[in-house]
Amino acid sequence: MQKTQDNWESENKVDSENLNHLKKRFGDSFYLFDLEQLRANYLNMFSAFKSRYSNIIIGYSYKTNYLPTLIKEISNLGGYAEVVSRIEYDLALKIRVDPKKIIFNGPLKSQEDIALALKEGSIVNLDSFYEIEIIKDLILKDKSKNYKVGLRVNFDMTIDGMSPLQDGFKQSRFGFCLENGNFEKALSELNKIENLTVVGLHGHCSTHIRSLKVYEKITQTLCDISKEYMSNTLEYLDIGGGFYGNVPETMQLNNVPSYDDYATTICSIMNKEKAHFKNEPFLIMEPGLSIVVDTFKFFCKVVDVKKNKNEYFVLVDGSVHNIKPTIYKKNTPMELVKTNKDVYKADKFNVVGCTCMEKDYLLIDYIGEIPKIGDFLIFSNVGAYTIVLNPPFIKERPPIIAKIGKNFKIVRQKEKLDDFINSNVYVF
Repeated sequence: MQKTQDNWESENKVDSENLNHLKKRFGDSFYLFDLEQLRANYLNMFSAFKSRYSNIIIGYSYKTNYLPTLIKEISNLGGYAEVVSRIEYDLALKIRVDPKKIIFNGPLKSQEDIALALKEGSIVNLDSFYEIEIIKDLILKDKSKNYKVGLRVNFDMTIDGMSPLQDGFKQSRFGFCLENGNFEKALSELNKIENLTVVGLHGHCSTHIRSLKVYEKITQTLCDISKEYMSNTLEYLDIGGGFYGNVPETMQLNNVPSYDDYATTICSIMNKEKAHFKNEPFLIMEPGLSIVVDTFKFFCKVVDVKKNKNEYFVLVDGSVHNIKPTIYKKNTPMELVKTNKDVYKADKFNVVGCTCMEKDYLLIDYIGEIPKIGDFLIFSNVGAYTIVLNPPFIKERPPIIAKIGKNFKIVRQKEKLDDFINSNVYVF
């Protein structure tokens, strides 16, 4: 590991001197990944639940950020890998995750995918009837071995008369619907297979509110379904992810539940209901954002400042794709590190990116001291979905630097042309 003697007391105390040292080593834009913060987040969440319920599994959501260094650390801490594609499954195997500690979810699984996951003893949650047909074809050919699967359940999530689903959707597209009989039909089909047992239920729900009421409803509903249909065979209830993590005050969100709040709500139901089952089921959570969002910061240099009519535009060596690739309007927390000794003027300004798209805004109508050329802007809370959704668009993707105490290590190099347009993939 490369080492530096920087006097790096805290990420919140970055000054021009130690930032200049990082710039010389890593360039004008880069991500800084705080490995110790990741460890703290994981362990805090685990202890919040483990202290309230004995059988706990945390399956980290690979799609949120599958930086190899990050997912290896999760594995080292005891976390499972929650994957939703074959490429994510293979990535987990590549970093030597025990296949029995892989949770294979998602709506699209090929026969080859399911065959491999079952053979390796992974947790497989089925989402649709086509997967049941694959299961029949695979298992009926080999009756010498017993298999286990779980089912993703689709149920009404209306809370206080409204749907909490993302983007206002009234009906989730995932899983086997409880209300129209599809869940019961799926369970009946699978129960006909002698060497197969349905041992788990999956109830992840992508919501825009992340409230305690959401998890109360998911947990209680899964318990109720299990009591009715599989009290003797239940091994796990998977309530999914979507939890809040550490939220900066600048984001101005109210009533944000803590890990302890979530754990109290969920585990109280599990403890109340566990007596109804032959064996105490495992409680599986699939956090992503909640344990990685605050582990990444994006550093970018100010290249130019201009005024068009009455608006200031601050150009940086970076793009909206580096901090919020879904291009939502809400501003991301930002810190200005000054490298100039001139007087700074406070006003409203925009921070814009290096692409040729008009909508490449990192900050819109931000009020504060207007940055100057050569300064650095540090955007925090950018650890979720940025790395995985950041497209190879116009400019190479920046390096990622892992920070461990006062030590720094490159864990993703800055891209070059052959990374950007891979000659092993593209035909020239």
